[in-house]
Formats: sequence, structure tokens, C-alpha cells
Amino acid sequence: LGTQPLEQDKIFKYNAEEQKTIQKEAKWRKDPHYFKKVKVSGVALIKMVMHARSGGQYEIMGLMQGKIDGDTFVVMDSFALPVQGTETRVNAASEANEYMVDFLESSKNVGRLENVVGWYHSHPGYGCWLSGIDVSTQLTNQTYTDPFVAIVIDPNRTISAGRVDIGAFRTFPEGYTPPSLGKSKDDEYQSIPLSKIEDFGAHANSYYALEIEHFKSSSDSKILDLLWEKYWVMTLSQNTWLSNRVYTTSQIQEMTDKLTKSSSSLTNSKRNTLKTLIPTHLRTAIENENGHIGSNNHPENSTQNNNNNQLFHDVLKDVEKLECENLCGMFGQIIKNVLFNNNSHNCQLEFPM
Repeated sequence: LGTQPLEQDKIFKYNAEEQKTIQKEAKWRKDPHYFKKVKVSGVALIKMVMHARSGGQYEIMGLMQGKIDGDTFVVMDSFALPVQGTETRVNAASEANEYMVDFLESSKNVGRLENVVGWYHSHPGYGCWLSGIDVSTQLTNQTYTDPFVAIVIDPNRTISAGRVDIGAFRTFPEGYTPPSLGKSKDDEYQSIPLSKIEDFGAHANSYYALEIEHFKSSSDSKILDLLWEKYWVMTLSQNTWLSNRVYTTSQIQEMTDKLTKSSSSLTNSKRNTLKTLIPTHLRTAIENENGHIGSNNHPENSTQNNNNNQLFHDVLKDVEKLECENLCGMFGQIIKNVLFNNNSHNCQLEFPM
């Protein structure tokens, strides 16, 4: 009996002629902000997260297959590339290129008609953004194989937060100056390690982020339900503290370094602020005598104070985030201990405020 596909399965239908038409029109060449969204299938997401997690502290890399639907990338599947990454970068060698060609040819033979629409790699422990090398790689991909999207996954923060930490990005063409957009209150703050801040800031205006959505087919839903029925005990018994203890320790050290730096900046800021309380003619005389003419003007002090205060507030956000994640892990362990290890019927769970 022929059956109509379910609504959630229609997205998996591939129309080769439609994709060719989209390629010929190439609307993204006229508008650097043309693409707005990325839809990732559940299968592709699971494969990418597992691949990223298997790399440990080293970066991994892979490609994504899918199609274009208006201003949206639709990622159907993903596959890993046999590349050797480091703790800070990953590049595809000639072996990976040969593997990619063979894999795509084999995919066509088994009915996987979608083309490559992007690449993904991991940032273990330092967030989802594009480094200078990533921007260069993505710009090359967009120049020769557009449409192309870059996805970054942080496996360490995924385990720590209990949700997939993922970001999708497109670079701007060379010579293009993006409009300056002020950050709104809804923009999510991102914690960047001290060793990466310079690289992060230097290329922050070279790309923009796309919205990410996830979808799954009706068969995916059934398979995931069956897997949950089989492995729910293993999931319940997992301890994020143990599985992610190296990352947690590194985060504590990172917070210590940031607090030390921000405290030093605030101390210098307070000294400059006290100087502004001295009458202008006396302060000028003191500065002339010490050879620091005009070194503490009010506008400069105000800007420096604002930067120092912002640095300190950013550190507080990092500390708050780390504290919340650890408290959630601790509460989860306490609840499991009370439910499964305490036989007392009158046991009450209390948390001191």
C-alpha cells in the first residue's frame, strides 16, 4: 500500500533540478547576509557530537551533506575526515581530500544525492566561534564551493552544560565592511579563554552567526525512543563531574587567571580615579613635575575605567556560569543518591539557602 510521507519527513525529499536552479541564481553573491538559518538533522548532530567528543582535547574536522532551502542550509548527514588535529587548529591534508572524494562518490552510489554544504570542527573547551585560520578556511570554501557553512562544536561545554554547544557561521567577502550593530540584552555572553581573546577579537567582524534548528524524521524518533528504553539506566548513572573533570579543573584555573588580571586592572583604575579628585591646577603641576603631562585626562580615564569594569563583569559572568553548572551536577548526584541509595521512607531533601 502506498502511503503519503508524514509532514516531518517531507524535508528529506531531494530535488536535484531545484538545487541546480538555486545554484544558478546564486542569490547569496548579491547579499553577504543572505543565509539566515541552519537546520541540522538529529542523525547528523549526533554523529558530529560523538566525533567531537572522541577527539578529546584535540580538534577534529568533518564535512556535512545537505541542500539549500531558500535562505536556509539543511544538513542531512555528516561524515568525519581522517585528519590529525592539534589543541588549537585542524587542517585537511591530501589524504583527507582523497577520502572525501571517495566518500562522496560512494554516497551517490547508495542513493545519498545531497552535495557537501559545509564543514564542521571542534573547539574543545573554548567556545563556538571562528579563529583566524577558521575564517581563512571558510572564506576559501565560500569562494570556490559556495554555498558553504561552517559549524563549530564545543564537546567539553556540551557535557558540562548538558546541551549541545554549537554555532554556525558564514564569513563576509573580502573588502566588505559589515554594518556596526550594537549588542542587545538578548545576545548570549560567550566566555573566551585568555589565550584566545586576541584571536577572537581580531576576527570577530569577519563573519556572522546563523540561527540553528534541529529536526528528525519519524523513523529517527522511533529509533531514539528504542535507544532510550535500552540505555536510560546508563544515561541516569553518568556523572558529568567525572567525565568532564579535566575541563572543570581547567575552568577553575582560567577563572583564577582572569580574576587576577581584572583585579590588577581595577587597582590601577582606582588610582587614576583618585587622581581626578585633585584640583586641576594641582594635578597639572604634579604631572609636569613628574614628567607625565596630560597622561590622566578625564575622557581617557573614563574610557579606561569602563573597560576595566566591563572586564571584571565578564569574569563574574564566567564564574556564575561555572558555579551554576557545578551546582546542577551536584544537585543531580544528591537527588540520585536519595532516590536509589537511601531506604528511609521519611527522608527529606533539603538544601540550605
